[in-house]
Amino acid sequence: MGILDKISKPSDIKDLSIKELEELASELRTFLLENVSKTGGHLASNLGIVELTLALFKNYDFAKDKIVFDVGHQSYVYKILTGRKDNFDTLRTKDGISGFPKREESSYDYFDTGHSSNSISVALGMARARDLKKEDYEVVSIIGDGAFTGGMVYEALNDLGYKNSKMLIILNDNGMSISSNVGGLTNTLNKFRLTKSYNNLKRKAHLNKNNPMIKIGRKVKNSIKNLFFKPMFFESLGVRYIGPVDGHNIKELNDVIKKIKKLNEPVVLHIVTTKGQGYLPAMEHPEKFHAVGKFDLVTGDSLGSKNKTYSKVFGEALLDLAKKDERIVAITAAMIDGTGLNEFAKIYPNRLFDVGITEGHAVTLAAGMATSGFKPIFAVYSTFLQRGFDQIIIDVCMQNLPVIFAVDRAGLVGNDGKTHQGVFDLSYLLMIPNIQILAPKCLEDLPKILEYAININEPVAIRYPRGGDILKIKSINKITIGKWEMVSNGEKLVILATGKMVQYAILAKNKLENKYNPLIVNAVFIKPLDNTFLDKIIKEGYNVLTIEDNVKIGGFGEYVNSILIQKGFKKKIKIMGYEDHFIDHASVDELLDLENLGVDAIINEIKKLY
Repeated sequence: MGILDKISKPSDIKDLSIKELEELASELRTFLLENVSKTGGHLASNLGIVELTLALFKNYDFAKDKIVFDVGHQSYVYKILTGRKDNFDTLRTKDGISGFPKREESSYDYFDTGHSSNSISVALGMARARDLKKEDYEVVSIIGDGAFTGGMVYEALNDLGYKNSKMLIILNDNGMSISSNVGGLTNTLNKFRLTKSYNNLKRKAHLNKNNPMIKIGRKVKNSIKNLFFKPMFFESLGVRYIGPVDGHNIKELNDVIKKIKKLNEPVVLHIVTTKGQGYLPAMEHPEKFHAVGKFDLVTGDSLGSKNKTYSKVFGEALLDLAKKDERIVAITAAMIDGTGLNEFAKIYPNRLFDVGITEGHAVTLAAGMATSGFKPIFAVYSTFLQRGFDQIIIDVCMQNLPVIFAVDRAGLVGNDGKTHQGVFDLSYLLMIPNIQILAPKCLEDLPKILEYAININEPVAIRYPRGGDILKIKSINKITIGKWEMVSNGEKLVILATGKMVQYAILAKNKLENKYNPLIVNAVFIKPLDNTFLDKIIKEGYNVLTIEDNVKIGGFGEYVNSILIQKGFKKKIKIMGYEDHFIDHASVDELLDLENLGVDAIINEIKKLY
């Protein structure tokens, strides 16, 4: 029986010797690899935080002390040691353990996280509440260096130093966020990396010059760390700085944290770790192993689908268009890989702007470039575009600037859960004047829509899902503003579907008996609507079924219904979309069934309306 098998509660860790903690660290890495290789999940970041997590449990009692993980994808070890080890094989599956901290899952999870750069603000709020209530507990924020590209970090640090609340910020410096870290903060810390003290630490932490993750001078886009991670920056704000410390040396971490606990002031502890520590494939390719599906534990090779994805098709299409038009530039917020911009970055490095985790800045940067004749495309996940909402309204749409939002992961994303489901973008984009919103019904539609968007010189959002197609269907012939595509002939009932939901509508119709023959329309334009076709619906007396991969409130269906009512529509209409709640983690197909938006649910609604 190993040490991990003997841990029944977090307090058991306090009694372990340093040698036993080191053995436990090795067991935890083995446990992580064996489980995540079968379920998928965030791997590299969790392999890198094992020793730190153990040192924290050695010194804190998280039954009362509070901890906030920035983003939260690096909380797996914490979950394992807080009573969830036996259920860890259910990670990110339906009714299983979430891949992020989740308050309803465990009393040890103090804040639901999933987006970046907010942990210092959250932890400071907890510390202030403690002080106001005159309670006695510690507060710890764990934040990666990649999150330091986000502006909330500096707002929180400024406030923290002003009031001098006691808390510990652990800056986990691993040289990575998802793609390589970027920013003006990068270059200065590279000078710091050349100092003798840093390089001694680097050798101790096995971060040698051959490690592809941490190569000194690796492009301009290598790491966010810089002079700001030295005492003068933090201490000028009234926050004590300690470090850097070897994040894989449990004894050193334990000694430092023990001393920090005695300080009655805010402290930043700067530790240096290796993403993927202990697993060579993840150390060599941390971007690949940031978030993985099922993979072969021996080779590190993915066991997932090799089919084409919307992200890849987008990247290829953008590259083709960029070859013909030098005004096309791409912007991403630390998501080069995730949004399919890898090849664009290689071929046009001067036309790709990775701004770090700063979605609001990315939107306004695009607006600024658009005023000078460029054609900026901001490739961003739906859930993260929410963070630039004000900038979309004021900086882009109010000025009618030709910025294209390539809204990836729109709709359900599945296993990442509540914080990542992209089911709100239609609702918050539809209300904004001047913007056109389009959605491809299949992979082959996307390049045509992208070319249309680049040519019209107006704000455009193109929303498309995670993954690829479920059905092979014919691509749209032509994109004409405000015109929908007839996908099938039919009578009595018209199905207005957007994006990938067109494929589900086709599957539903194919399963129906001959007496049901609905007309299926691809609402490629979600805004503006096809008013000519809406007039046809009224004139010919169709009932209407709308289907969208978005919440119903404020979405496509409600928009269609409001216009139909204005036009005097008297027949039946049913809106299919997501209800007014947050959607948990499970596979996309499982969630569609749970949300009554799968093929069988569509068939039932067709029969009711026919």
